[in-house]
Amino acid sequence: MTLCTPDRTTNRPRVQRPHSPPEPPRRFRVAGADLSASIAVFLIALPLSLGIALATGAPLQSGLVAAAVGGLVAGRFGGSPLQVSGPAAGLTVVTAELIQLYGWRTTCAITVLAGFVQLGLSALRVARSALAVSPAIVHGMLAGIGVTIALAQLHIVLGSTPQSSAVDNVIGLPAQLAHIHPAALGISALTVAVLLCWPRLPGRAGKLVRKVPAALVAVLGATAVATFAGLAVPRVDLPSWSSHALPGLPEGPVLGIAAGVLTITLVTSVQSLLSAVAVDKLVAARPDGGRGIPRSALDRELAGQGAANVVSGALGGLPVAGVAVRSVANVSAGAVSRASTMLHGLWIVLAALLLVPVLDLIPLPALAALVMVVGIQMVSITHIRTVTRHREVVVYAVTLSGVVLIGLLEGVALGIGVAIAVALHRLARTRITREERDGRQHLQVRGQLTFLAVPRLSRALHQLPHGSDVVVELDGSFMDHAAYETLSDWTAGHLAHGGTVETTGPAGTRIAEPTPSAAAAHTCCRPWTPWHNHQCGEQPDERADEAVEAPRTTGLKLASGIGKFQRNTAPLVRDELARLAREGQTPSQLFLTCADSRLVTSMITSSGPGDLFTVRNVGNLVPLPGEESGDDSVAAAIEYAVEVLRVESITVCGHSGCGAMQALLNAGPDDPPTPLRRWLRHGRPSLERMVSKRHAWARISGRLPADAVEQLCLTNVVQQLEHLRAYEPVARRLAEGTLSLHGVYFHVGEAQAYLLSGTDEVHSYDDVFTQVMPTEPLEAAKAS
Repeated sequence: MTLCTPDRTTNRPRVQRPHSPPEPPRRFRVAGADLSASIAVFLIALPLSLGIALATGAPLQSGLVAAAVGGLVAGRFGGSPLQVSGPAAGLTVVTAELIQLYGWRTTCAITVLAGFVQLGLSALRVARSALAVSPAIVHGMLAGIGVTIALAQLHIVLGSTPQSSAVDNVIGLPAQLAHIHPAALGISALTVAVLLCWPRLPGRAGKLVRKVPAALVAVLGATAVATFAGLAVPRVDLPSWSSHALPGLPEGPVLGIAAGVLTITLVTSVQSLLSAVAVDKLVAARPDGGRGIPRSALDRELAGQGAANVVSGALGGLPVAGVAVRSVANVSAGAVSRASTMLHGLWIVLAALLLVPVLDLIPLPALAALVMVVGIQMVSITHIRTVTRHREVVVYAVTLSGVVLIGLLEGVALGIGVAIAVALHRLARTRITREERDGRQHLQVRGQLTFLAVPRLSRALHQLPHGSDVVVELDGSFMDHAAYETLSDWTAGHLAHGGTVETTGPAGTRIAEPTPSAAAAHTCCRPWTPWHNHQCGEQPDERADEAVEAPRTTGLKLASGIGKFQRNTAPLVRDELARLAREGQTPSQLFLTCADSRLVTSMITSSGPGDLFTVRNVGNLVPLPGEESGDDSVAAAIEYAVEVLRVESITVCGHSGCGAMQALLNAGPDDPPTPLRRWLRHGRPSLERMVSKRHAWARISGRLPADAVEQLCLTNVVQQLEHLRAYEPVARRLAEGTLSLHGVYFHVGEAQAYLLSGTDEVHSYDDVFTQVMPTEPLEAAKAS
């Protein structure tokens, strides 16, 4: 919130943060969708929490504690409103090993320490770094954990107890098969059958009963059969809460304790953050596009998970993480806020206090069968197909095998090592082939061109006949300096001997030849992006000669620039411009930005001829329909771009140090109505939005703006996007889903672009401009 108060020296408005009294507390309101979703999630979480506690060898009550804390603490303080947290199957192996090595009380202390580490990592804002782990490693880790869980629970299903490791469980399986416990096997088989068949019940009645979670039906059915048949099977035994074990001081080797803390932190953080990203995708896939539900704030989510682990460990609960199964159920049930997650935690607390006699009837083989099925499902066929398609199945297999045979951290470390080796192999693997077609020499280079491939590239190039017509096809996404120099030098020599060289991409599209003249003229930007004071490639002597021949007057500067274009750039873009002249313009987006001379749209967006339909005006303003007072230039451009050119997106780009925004801030009521003042009245809604109490201040990459001018520049981008929605063609195309809106803020001094997150929902949450990293495309920043 801001207030606009007069400045005593200038008698002009000055923006400041108010010291207003706190607003009265809002009443806690629960939507009907959140209430029903919380019950659905509770019915899934209750049996799973008990089953995971059983699989780890921890007290069964610890699973209920973790589920309640995950719902109440992580649900309240986390950054993903619809993600459900609690005891996760992915932590089963880690927790079981820690309990076996150090005991339950020390394991609880390790959980508390891991929570504090997560809080520290959140303060350092490194949450998004966890997403840099290869998906093949993450999926392989989860699959390895799933295999380990399934092997351990299989022994309980057969009526015995599991061994300490997956290898021992496999070795002991033949002996276990020879001494099967019929009652335990029967209850387990019934549980598995219900779990598999319940989601496939046909007909209208089946559709109706499928709303009850399969896990709940399976456990209830097994409990009823075991109770009424009087089967002698072990059952849940929840001790009195007065004897519940709480954490103690860590006892054990320091390095071992530290490794346990690191492992819990790694697994819970990566799983929670990946689950939060998946939840965002599920929410966006809703029919309403997730309107009103903010995207996950990953650093806040990491902090919420850390707080939950601190509380869970302190209360004697299992480690907490965001879990996919319960989160998917929450989203599918129609939850609209974090109230559903918190309510599910409340239902867990009530069940743990009031339903102990009922819970004590549950057969342990039923819970073991439930967790075994969950473990098997963690080996996802979809994930295997995905990593195979991306040629990372080796990384997946090594990670899975390492987790099962050696251990979690060791398996992940092996996966990372193999992933690095695969990346280096791909970088170094380059295939160079030569053939003659239609009298022309075709040299195909497949793979990345690095210095490692330069000897083979040079050998292949010099085997081509002098004076021949050569086509060099580059089928790769990277070429380093050494390879570029080799190809450039050979091209110059071949042309000097009367030959021709055509450089193409994999689809046969022609690209600029790496000739020395072209390289010298444009070494630091694309040929079609020359800009003021740009002396790229010019040598001091050349500039001195030009200074003698042509005095630096404005007219001669223009003539000199045109001359450079005709000499250097025109030959490179002539074919493309000729195609555009024949086919007409088909730009992909309307780019509306300020008239400021420091903004070079082609440079910022790495675009070329025909890519952008550009509109520039003072302050990148979009007047509301009917308010342009005789000047319909902006409205005409919008109508032409949306209706005739059928652009796919519209981008409003503001920038730092905007003179129009400065003039808008400094405008007084008695200023003369000059053309500039009359135009800037279209920016007054932006100023009103900035000082309004109904809108939170826009943030830029997690920080508040440096001053009022920067705040107004950011707010103006958001406001102009709202103005765009008022245009009937824009609103219609948005409703059809064939048009998208984007907001960009360019910091001139930092040469840094920021993309507005969530421009389709500017009313729903704080406007945040996210830094666009150099390694990712502009569109990818919104997803991050």
